[in-house]
Amino acid sequence: MQKKNDNDIFNEDITDNNNENLTEESDIMADDYEENYEPEPKEVREMPRKRKKKKKRRRSRLPGIIILTTFVFAVSICLSLVIIAFGRDMLGIGKSDSTHLIVIPEGATTVDISEILKDEGIIKSPECFQLFSRLRKSDSSYIAGEHFVRPNMAYETIITELTSIEEAEQQETVEVTFPEGCTISEAGYILEENHVCSADDFIFYFNSAGLGFSFENRLPTDTSLKFYKMEGYLFPDTYFFYENMSPEQVCQKIYLNFDNKMTPERYAKMESLGLSLDELVTFASIVQREAANTDTMLYVASVFWNRLRNPGYFPLLQSDPTSNYSEFVSAKMDVYDKTIVDSYDTYKSPGLPPGAICNPGIEAIDAVLENVESNYYYFIANIYTGQTYFSETLEEHESYQEMVENQVDEYLIASREAEREAEKEKAEREAQQNAES
Repeated sequence: MQKKNDNDIFNEDITDNNNENLTEESDIMADDYEENYEPEPKEVREMPRKRKKKKKRRRSRLPGIIILTTFVFAVSICLSLVIIAFGRDMLGIGKSDSTHLIVIPEGATTVDISEILKDEGIIKSPECFQLFSRLRKSDSSYIAGEHFVRPNMAYETIITELTSIEEAEQQETVEVTFPEGCTISEAGYILEENHVCSADDFIFYFNSAGLGFSFENRLPTDTSLKFYKMEGYLFPDTYFFYENMSPEQVCQKIYLNFDNKMTPERYAKMESLGLSLDELVTFASIVQREAANTDTMLYVASVFWNRLRNPGYFPLLQSDPTSNYSEFVSAKMDVYDKTIVDSYDTYKSPGLPPGAICNPGIEAIDAVLENVESNYYYFIANIYTGQTYFSETLEEHESYQEMVENQVDEYLIASREAEREAEKEKAEREAQQNAES
């Protein structure tokens, strides 16, 4: 190891002292610098970060499988419901057993027939019926005319009914005429006498209604005061029935005739006059029974129109036929109901009766709809001569009434004399024949 001399030691001290002094001065200067000097901020540039590559995740196929399965399941359910619905329709399952009268026009196609069946509520899908008919090769076999079918029939049965006349040919046709002004009870007896069906069964089915015809939608909901609910809706006409026919089928034919007679034009007139269908039929039934003939119906109707429009002067219609029907109702009742009986008598109750008193013909209906204007408030008819006398005042009416009564008396006296003369001549002929023998 080299030994240091004095000069080296001296130099070290000086160096150390100088270093110390320099250090102190540096510290002082640093302090002053820190106090008085603020360094300019330097921009610090961040180094771009390296993006980490994301690992690709495998998407789960489960949601897609669930959606597809749900879709297939929903479609399957819908198709199943459609197939079941068409199947039930084709087989007539769960449908009404009410009889409907279907009239097939001449030259009607399968498309026409399927639409008729749909409109009548027999089938739901015309297209399905058309396909079934094509597969069965029945398109050219349908027979024009009247056919009775039910909604609960299978397509096969409906087609058989519409393409067959064997049953009708085996039955004997009965021609039945219902005269204008007849009642439902009288019509029932006519049917029974002609061996078509029982009178009681007919009256029951006819008053049950609900046979699906359009005019039924216009019937009143409140029928509490009516004796026969459907009195007035048996259209007087000549019908062709079969012996021992179903009462429901008989009613179908009669309802169809009434439905056809009430045309859109008649409904338009009816509504313009402020009448309901039931009021029109009831009004016409009074005109039917009051008028001596069709020629006087227009003015008979005008008398009742005038009274209805002037209730202050004429609160009651005072129609004799309504009183007669009131007595008929009273005699037919199992339990007497004064309210119903009196409501039919226009000498006791104001306005029109609660229902028709007979079944009017088309002339009486049209007479009401014609609404002829007149100043007549009274009339009286000679039932033997058919002459009707109309009056504007009560005095004039009473004068005609006295004249008609005298005419009737003279007619009855003359009739009795004629009967006596006829009996006398008959007796003389018999006596002569006995003498010769």
